[in-house]
Amino acid sequence: MSIESSSKGATGTGRMTISAIAASIGVSVPSVSKVLNGRSDVAPATRMKIENALQEHKYQRTARQGGTSATPLIELVFHQLDSAWSIEIIRGVERAASQNRLGVVLSDLGGRHGPDQRWMDDVLARRPFGVILVLSTLTVQQRRQLDTRSIPYVVLDTNGETPNDVLTVGSNNWHGGLAATRHLLSLGHKQIAMISGPKDVLCSRARVDGYRAAHAEAGMTPMEDSTRWSDFSVDGGYRYGIELITREKRPTAIFAGSDMQALGVLRAAREHGIDVPRDLSVVGYDDLPLAAWVGPSLTTINQPLTEMAETAARMILGIARGTEPRPRSVELGTALVVRESTCSAPK
Repeated sequence: MSIESSSKGATGTGRMTISAIAASIGVSVPSVSKVLNGRSDVAPATRMKIENALQEHKYQRTARQGGTSATPLIELVFHQLDSAWSIEIIRGVERAASQNRLGVVLSDLGGRHGPDQRWMDDVLARRPFGVILVLSTLTVQQRRQLDTRSIPYVVLDTNGETPNDVLTVGSNNWHGGLAATRHLLSLGHKQIAMISGPKDVLCSRARVDGYRAAHAEAGMTPMEDSTRWSDFSVDGGYRYGIELITREKRPTAIFAGSDMQALGVLRAAREHGIDVPRDLSVVGYDDLPLAAWVGPSLTTINQPLTEMAETAARMILGIARGTEPRPRSVELGTALVVRESTCSAPK
């Protein structure tokens, strides 16, 4: 029997045992153990009572406790698993995982930016090495549940502001928006529109801020009604691309918030007889492999997605081995990649 289950109070280090926690709230030790291990056969009211007690006593399981070790898995959670962008993330996590003989479990939240409790229960039952959340966040309660079980987590490409104690990996989206817009301004474009991602997602807002900053730097004001907020899909780029190029005073350039959106803009332009880049310059974002193969090849912002994902996975692995990540927030650089979809503004 482990010390954790046999002790009646705190350990010699002052850490509470599950026996002491069970006694403090009048439940059985097996009930506390079931909750810790993600078992579903505990009444909801009892489960909540136990979770509250675990948090109140700042209980945290160590790697050797509970009778089983962590399952050799990394949980990779996407808010939406639906594009070539996701493949680059998977590639980076898989690269780090395979080098360390770990598997990868994928979850798709169907467009939601946070998992539900059923997902959390499954994760607690699997006890993975760690969790990587892509454009997703956890509630305070969910973070505490993972902390209690010593399951580390990293947020990749955050959808919003995260608490200071949460590990994050991202890229400099503001600089990406700045570089894309500077490039178009340097080519003489004055009517530059932007199709960004969802307005409630941090990277979308940062790219728009970079776009605006480039105009301010040049002593210019963005064209009237210049920004559209969409999702990062081909359909979003196509739909708003048509809206922008058919308006009375259409832009001479469009900066899209993703390569997938840029593909939609290219199709919209082609269907309306607008030549890219002669009549309309287009810049994407991400530098996915397909960006070099479309016609015309796409000028874009390189966002090191695979490297970001691999960095997040290595942070998880480091924690599992007892290494505290430094820094706790990593922001990788972006860079402009010039190809065939941009040229000087039409006279």
